[in-house]
Amino acid sequence: MFVSHLELADFRNYESASLALAPGPNLIVGSNGQGKTNLVESVAYLATLGSHRVSSDQALIRQGQDAAIVRARLEHAGRQVLVELQLNRQGANRAQVNRAPAKPRDLPRHVHAVLFAPEDLALVRGEPSGRRRFLDQLLVQLTPRMAGVLADYDRVLKQRNTLLKSARAARVASSQLSTLDVWDERLVDLGSEIIEARGRLVSELRPFVGEAYAAIAGEVHEAELASELSILGAAPDEESEVSEQSVRTEIDQLEAASAFTAALAHNRRAELDRGLTLTGPHRDDLLLRLNGLPARGYASHGESWSFALALRLASAALLRAESPAGDPVLILDDVFAELDESRRQRLADAVGGYEQVLITAAVESDVPAALAAHTVRIRAGRVLEPEEAP
Repeated sequence: MFVSHLELADFRNYESASLALAPGPNLIVGSNGQGKTNLVESVAYLATLGSHRVSSDQALIRQGQDAAIVRARLEHAGRQVLVELQLNRQGANRAQVNRAPAKPRDLPRHVHAVLFAPEDLALVRGEPSGRRRFLDQLLVQLTPRMAGVLADYDRVLKQRNTLLKSARAARVASSQLSTLDVWDERLVDLGSEIIEARGRLVSELRPFVGEAYAAIAGEVHEAELASELSILGAAPDEESEVSEQSVRTEIDQLEAASAFTAALAHNRRAELDRGLTLTGPHRDDLLLRLNGLPARGYASHGESWSFALALRLASAALLRAESPAGDPVLILDDVFAELDESRRQRLADAVGGYEQVLITAAVESDVPAALAAHTVRIRAGRVLEPEEAP
């Protein structure tokens, strides 16, 4: 799959933009702060319904405007699909597929993209929430209906937390909280499905991560993934040591449901005291190990960078292997400036076979010539015409 045409209206710093893109590598060049990342961010948003830089859609709408529009024409195997997303400052976002109304959460069925950016170093060194988001965004691209499951789980979790806070304020005894049992049942149903799906995804990603790490680093290191589950006693959000009994590669939904139910019962008193749900997929982590040691805390800067890049390349390889839409659009945002010459070339070799690669760079010479076949130049939120380019 590739994006043949991209249009923006009031997205980030673009009042309007219309850009033809080619299959293969596309290099987007411009000084820092001109809008290169904003362009590729729009494509990634269509695929994941999230930004890699901000948590709120409001920042994506140009200052002073009520809405932003991203429109992309996609091509695969001779077929075209036109997708459009309208981000609204007030009210729900709106979407269209081939000019027909659609739900925004339907867009990942049509748009597959994987973006790597410098912020992804936080996948290795940052908080568990970033790794959960990484898994969930990939999960939605592979299984779009999981977007609804994740949204429903978040809704139930908020309702349950509200009930816990109310009970704490009113000092209601746990034996009187029959309503809580109803929310527990729904939380377990949805949460165990998420836990199983994430575990299956981690298992499928593992071989691709090892291959990608070796390809980028040029060294043989054992890069491994596993799930660290709060229903089995892990507490990654509280900076606790990794407990091996809470680490799993996969877990089926029935086992997850049983463990989740037991964990809720065990934690009931503590949850009432804190007014917070202390176990579930919202408290899990993706454990990254390099040569048997947790990458967070042990990996060097170069190793962390290579691991983060390997996670994204593995995601692209998994989508390529499983998606009927062909290759995902692979996006490399300001990546080459961070790499030495040998790693630049190895990365170029690793991504050269993808149907479309979008690359941003402030310095054109940072990017191997093989990836600069189609170059677009950006200045102050404008796509420059060929005669304007230096």
